[in-house]
Amino acid sequence: MPGPDSTLIASEVNRILARRGGFLSDTSSVAERALRSITRDPEVTIPALVIPVFMYVMTVGALNDVAEDIPGLNYKAFQIPVAVLFAVTGISRAMVVVTDIQTGYFDRLVISPVNRLALLLGLLIADFALVIALTVPVVIMAFIVGVGFVTGVPGILAFMFMSGLWGLIFAGFPYAIALKTGNPAAVNISFLLFFPFLFMTTLFVPREAMTGWLGAAADFNPVTHLLAALRSLISDGWEPYTLVKGLGATLGVGVVSIGMSLAALKGRATRK
Repeated sequence: MPGPDSTLIASEVNRILARRGGFLSDTSSVAERALRSITRDPEVTIPALVIPVFMYVMTVGALNDVAEDIPGLNYKAFQIPVAVLFAVTGISRAMVVVTDIQTGYFDRLVISPVNRLALLLGLLIADFALVIALTVPVVIMAFIVGVGFVTGVPGILAFMFMSGLWGLIFAGFPYAIALKTGNPAAVNISFLLFFPFLFMTTLFVPREAMTGWLGAAADFNPVTHLLAALRSLISDGWEPYTLVKGLGATLGVGVVSIGMSLAALKGRATRK
């Protein structure tokens, strides 16, 4: 039977082990776990590679001849930013969060000394690494079909960063749904939120060719400005105003999406 000294030592060990590791340490641990889970979920990454290529081939094949009637439009280059948005949008570890909620693992994390903000930030860091990686095949596809970047290597890096930033910011929506509902079906349909963003914008034709209510809606759509910024890096050169508008529109969506996910995290944590 353990004596008082061994009991005291065990208590002290448990206290030390339960001590907070610090915000950076907690964030790093969550991000590392999320990154390791990526290789176990090919159903997340494979569609993100196949769908953009499929959509690009189908769209360019169907509309390239028609687009030749629009002066100065290189339709192959015009559609590359659309392909990259299909690649990076909706990519997140939100389903991992749902699994953790359903198994009770997330509840144990919440009542542990781990920093609660790190629970979300670590996941977002892993997501950002993944979506940046997913932009690489799209850039390679651009060169394969003969599309170059007039802004050179710095422009390619800016293109990848802005695309990855959009993917990161959009991930706030599935995380908010996952943390609020803990329902995998609800998370799976979160990608549908993207369709109004994309299809009510300059998806198929430039803004100048759009008329009526759709053209007016495109003016207020943040993805319109993001696409314009990405396209400028390919075809027009460095245009600070266009790039700032695209970045500002992306960050504006981020205020909503990340704000929703933080509120959902707080709500789930306070239930426990």
